Amino acid sequence: MNLNIVSAEQASLQKYELIIIGSGFGSSFFLFEALKKINGNILVLEWGDYKSWNWQLKQNRNSPINTTDTFKTASEKEWNCTIGFGGGMNCWFAQTPRFHPADFKTASLYGVGNDWPISYDDLEPYYCDVESIMSVSGDPDMQSMFPRSKPYPQPPHRPTAIDRIMKNANMDSHFIMPTARARVSTDTRAACCSNAKCNLCPIQAKFTVHNGFQQVYSDPRVHTCLNSEVRHMQHSDSAVSSVVFINNNQEYTVTADKFVLGANAIQSPAILLRSKMDFGDTGLGLHEQIGIKVEVYLDGLENFDGSTITTGLNYALYDGEFRKDHASCLIYFENRWPYGFRKEVGRWRETLPLVIVAEDLPQKSNNVTIDATTGQAVVSYTGESEYAKKGIEQALAQLPKVLDALPVEAIHFRGWRPTESHLQGTLRMGNIDDGSVVDANLIHHQYRNLFVVGTSVFPSCSCANPSLTAAALAVRAARMGG
Repeated sequence: MNLNIVSAEQASLQKYELIIIGSGFGSSFFLFEALKKINGNILVLEWGDYKSWNWQLKQNRNSPINTTDTFKTASEKEWNCTIGFGGGMNCWFAQTPRFHPADFKTASLYGVGNDWPISYDDLEPYYCDVESIMSVSGDPDMQSMFPRSKPYPQPPHRPTAIDRIMKNANMDSHFIMPTARARVSTDTRAACCSNAKCNLCPIQAKFTVHNGFQQVYSDPRVHTCLNSEVRHMQHSDSAVSSVVFINNNQEYTVTADKFVLGANAIQSPAILLRSKMDFGDTGLGLHEQIGIKVEVYLDGLENFDGSTITTGLNYALYDGEFRKDHASCLIYFENRWPYGFRKEVGRWRETLPLVIVAEDLPQKSNNVTIDATTGQAVVSYTGESEYAKKGIEQALAQLPKVLDALPVEAIHFRGWRPTESHLQGTLRMGNIDDGSVVDANLIHHQYRNLFVVGTSVFPSCSCANPSLTAAALAVRAARMGG
């Protein structure tokens, strides 16, 4: 991949039309759209380094930077992300379900969480745009639950025998997982080989910054400055004027007309707090989904004949009046074997691994602050909500009914998942007087030349994977206000 890499000194001698902090989903998709109307130069400041896909495969990791070294916490809770060029586009598994229309208005419908200042219908065209950019493969039958204005770019992955049975019995709630893992090869990506190593896909079947945004980052207007940790922003009462960053232990300042803050949900609020830009609930409400592992033993039905790592997505427990009392849950049907095969001779494949994921409620007690001496981000986490835990409890109780079409022999709980790797909240979008930090177009309420992108702007939590929504929001922000 050809980057227009500039040194910190070179960057500090220029004034840019736009400075983008971070290079993950929100930043890169904003950049993709912004290039359509920006004539001047754009600077991308990335804390991490550029590591080729070959380097990542050989080292068996996405970045040399350990996430736990980038913040302090007294909690054992894992917050997993990638600090490096491309951010989460390196480590993600490329699961791309949309958020449900009800996810955007849980406060109005169910009295929990926060309403979004936009609706599903507002975001729907942008969902289509980013699905096209990523060549998403998807199930056309999802139209019944998720209205769409354009078809999926690629056909769905091949379901397992289990998915076929579940889908025939539950046409309105069981679908084939939409993914940015190619079902059909493209010019830059091979078809998924279903080797269950998605964070380090050996054939680049999934969409990444390397195979999806070559033209974006090789554009002569885009300058990339690596190994550059943004410390704070300089600003007036209503606008940001410059960014101060550290590169090779030296401090540099660079100016621009507009700014995009696209670090993760821990580092983005830390930058604002160090800059004394603590408008609204800056730093509050850090959250992600919670998940459990389940293994289902089957009687005479074999698994693992699908064409990708996760084939089925079951929405039986996703939406309804029950959300007034407990969390929504999404059930992932796995085409991999995290617990190995069964030991009984001739029954090795008669097993179904499931992942059950529940939404959580953002809580102010789970937050990001900064160390008064060093300025390092500090994560305080008091635990998931009772609402989320009750959702998991109810899901386990209802699971036999959900699986009624299958020859279930036994259901085994295999433990809690330590993280869903989906940091969210801390700079939520909303109206200016409701504690939110940015408006519906992701522009900071107070500093009107500053956009905030990424999952930090999510007002509430869906149990669906958030990356597609973060990308769609970024494209919308760049088109509406960029």
